[in-house]
Amino acid sequence: MLVKICGIQTKTAAEVAVKSGADFIGFVFAKSKRKIEPEAAATIAESIPDYVKKVGVFVNESIDRMIEIAEIVGLDYIQLHGDETADIARKLPYKVIKAFAVEPKNIFTISDYPCDFYLLDSPKGKYRGGNGKTFNWKLIHQLTIDSSKVLVAGGLSSENVQEAITLVNPAGVDVSSGVETDGVKDYKKIKQFIQLVKQTGKDENIDNLHHA
Repeated sequence: MLVKICGIQTKTAAEVAVKSGADFIGFVFAKSKRKIEPEAAATIAESIPDYVKKVGVFVNESIDRMIEIAEIVGLDYIQLHGDETADIARKLPYKVIKAFAVEPKNIFTISDYPCDFYLLDSPKGKYRGGNGKTFNWKLIHQLTIDSSKVLVAGGLSSENVQEAITLVNPAGVDVSSGVETDGVKDYKKIKQFIQLVKQTGKDENIDNLHHA
């Protein structure tokens, strides 16, 4: 089971996540309380081993700017968390994670999209993602997309992630606020969350998964 720790802002938090077994480290470059400048992310990225994939989160950003930041930081994936069209995804020379808000009214609009992973998240709050709220995981069973391309996000924590994995059986999970205390990454929570996920889910190697 793959684990993405998102909203990383310090080298220590990244190192704790890597040592605990994280598969993805996420940097937020969109408007958010977890936003980080590309140069700061690049410094942190230098300490992240190649087998842990670096993800940049963007919301309705220009293609040129996303590529520019990806090159500065050394990203492996670009996560589109806004209203980006499939055409934008096709033009990116990087692997793509596309976030979709899951709610009954739009469940059938989540379909064929040119991405490596579908990040299924809660409906947006003040910001796109990172709102700490879950959604009805059972809605995912109505989707026709390949479950090996599904990452579940939205309000996950050590208290509920095992239930989410058992119900959805995704390729992986994504957490940000669920491993924080008072808005700051909590190293104990990061370790506990990753340990629970790895105990619960199937063993996945990110480099051995075959994606579009």
